[in-house]
Amino acid sequence: QVQLMESGGGSVQAGGSLKLSCAAPEYGSTTRCMAWFRQAPGKQYEGVAAIGYDDHTIYAESVKGRFTISKDNAKNTVLLTMNNLQPEDTAIYYCAAHDFSSTVPICTLISPDFTDWGQGTQVTVST
Repeated sequence: QVQLMESGGGSVQAGGSLKLSCAAPEYGSTTRCMAWFRQAPGKQYEGVAAIGYDDHTIYAESVKGRFTISKDNAKNTVLLTMNNLQPEDTAIYYCAAHDFSSTVPICTLISPDFTDWGQGTQVTVST
């Protein structure tokens, strides 16, 4: 199991921005999907954004146009740039990863597909 480490969470006012970072020592391997999930109090995990080894990205509808997932190859990190944050974005944000396989051949935002998880970082957006 690969250990992932998130950083960059914090508190901002609505309309503000934050950038989350996930240190992923093995993300550069040939077959990995990296993603960000979030969990608000009392709610289930929600897939936010994912990026494959070919840089193909997918986003939840709720964050399209506001959030951007990207990779910093030199630092072996995956970034989530969040703009125009809203109170409904308040949650613990988790970095996750899985290898592609015959059972999971594509990058998804389905949490059971992911085998490696970080410990989470809190994002709080106030009005």
